[in-house]
Amino acid sequence: MPLSPAKPPRTHLRSHLMRESLLDKSVISSTATEAELSILPDVNIVALGGQSILDRGKRALVPVLDQIVAARKKHKIIIGVGGGARVRHTFHICLDLGIPLGGLAMVAGAVDEQNTRLVSAVLAKHKGIALNKDHFLDLPLWLEAGMIPIMTGMPPYHYWEPPAGENRIPTHGEDLGMFMVAEVLGARSMIFVKDQDGLYTEDPKNNSDAEFIPAIEVSELLSMNLLELPIERTVLETMVNARHARQIQIVNGLKPGIVLRAIKGDPVGTVIYAGREQSPLFGLWDRRRKASAKSAARARSNGSGR
Repeated sequence: MPLSPAKPPRTHLRSHLMRESLLDKSVISSTATEAELSILPDVNIVALGGQSILDRGKRALVPVLDQIVAARKKHKIIIGVGGGARVRHTFHICLDLGIPLGGLAMVAGAVDEQNTRLVSAVLAKHKGIALNKDHFLDLPLWLEAGMIPIMTGMPPYHYWEPPAGENRIPTHGEDLGMFMVAEVLGARSMIFVKDQDGLYTEDPKNNSDAEFIPAIEVSELLSMNLLELPIERTVLETMVNARHARQIQIVNGLKPGIVLRAIKGDPVGTVIYAGREQSPLFGLWDRRRKASAKSAARARSNGSGR
């Protein structure tokens, strides 16, 4: 009787996550590591304000896009767009109808999609292309082909938008959405293009004596509890625990050449950073990328030595 062939040994990966509860704090803390991958460390995320840039039309939008096209010769760039006045109008109607918070988040994303089509049409001759979230995995291919992906900033919480107390407007908006793109990709830079020079102690449109803040650590900024911010507060709250997007920049897109300078790494506008070592006094985007690469290499070396 012929012998049956021996079965190959079964591969088993030992992991304490297999049998332990993922709600256990000690298990969760054991997952900490320095060797987290930066997926696209050379890409720049440029978020265009809906009300501050796009709603102003050709006069404000085209000069910003011209700078992005010029920067693309040396830098990979993803553009994010906000919804602007149309989102606010949509929110007003939804609130009047009593639509729940998740419904507001759902329709807001649809409004933003209109602006991605608008910007992609203007940039079509420069390889601008609207990026649907279903094609997120195509980003490396598109960027290597010299394209400029354009996406909505609204994160896809949709009907699952978490409640925010008395606030009936979605707190996870376009600014947070683009920040999370920078975080998950390990992007080189995160630049918010607005209609003011950066961060002020008060809204400079209402108070000409408001003090400009060129650079500030994110925890310090949160502790100031400013009444008005040029970006969503949830960006700052998320940035505290970010692993990759440890610096963000807010610049005035209405000033000539500012966006191009920001992409190149000039400390224009306001730089908000997480951790003193990320201060712009030590440099901006390229320095952070090199530091992250060294940290990851050191972690891999330590792992191979065990």
